[in-house]
Amino acid sequence: MSNVVYLISGPNLDELGTREPAIYGATTLQQHVERFREGARRVGLGVTHVQSNFEGDLVEAIHQARLDDALAIVINAASLTHYSWSLRDALANFGGIKIEVHLSNPLAREDFRHVSTLAAVVDGSIAGFRELSYDLALAAVVARRDASASSATDPA
Repeated sequence: MSNVVYLISGPNLDELGTREPAIYGATTLQQHVERFREGARRVGLGVTHVQSNFEGDLVEAIHQARLDDALAIVINAASLTHYSWSLRDALANFGGIKIEVHLSNPLAREDFRHVSTLAAVVDGSIAGFRELSYDLALAAVVARRDASASSATDPA
């Protein structure tokens, strides 16, 4: 397994910084990615970032993460979270760590945002902490990685 985390960003996230800052904050996607990369670098991880406004591109990125034997996928599928069965199926076929992340808290918003098609196939979901959501997702990846490494060396 590689030490690469795929950071996957869905539709409209390229508009962060100017899109509804009262909900998503003023931080741009590039700033989120750079902060995530820096945190990952400090713990010995690389980052491959993919952003697309097209569902199929995101499915292909998940497939590539599997082919690359990536350690983890951290995915903010944005609105695709609520109806993309193809993303769900692609994630189900990825054997590494999977963390769903959202800047806002979908459960505190419109009813249609209360359902995640991804929730059943990811290790966990982090939502509502704006830029800290990505920090928490990275911490979860590292904790899962370290727990797996320790259980693999435990002679129990």
